[in-house]
Amino acid sequence: MQEPRIRILLAKPGADCHDRGAHVLVQAFKDAGMEVIYTGLYQTPKMITETAIQEDVDIVALSCLSDSSAILFTEVMRLLKEGGGDGICVIGGGTIREEDRPFLEEEGVTGNYGPGTPLKVIVDHIVERVHNERCKKTQQGGLR
Repeated sequence: MQEPRIRILLAKPGADCHDRGAHVLVQAFKDAGMEVIYTGLYQTPKMITETAIQEDVDIVALSCLSDSSAILFTEVMRLLKEGGGDGICVIGGGTIREEDRPFLEEEGVTGNYGPGTPLKVIVDHIVERVHNERCKKTQQGGLR
């Protein structure tokens, strides 16, 4: 049986005003057969999490080109858990400081890809992460 299409929310948290890469990602995700919701620029963690929960997405892809990625990404994780979206996977990308990567991974934000990462690597990571989460939910007794 084929898995349902992956629903992905792509968001640009904070004051980062560069979204060319986000538009490239949107197209790559669509080309891979995913259903994509792009929130646009200047999103707060609260706006992102509310949209993710409301839209019942499988994954939130965060893109940040400022030094605040660790703060913003972990705030999204915290709000998702508090709001009942703890089964939603979160991946990160952008200009993430090398010293922040292990912390983000511990918090549950995976990927943390930098500029120049091949799109296939990101897409494959999303597919694997969502597949694993869906398998875990099935084993626990319910797929949404």
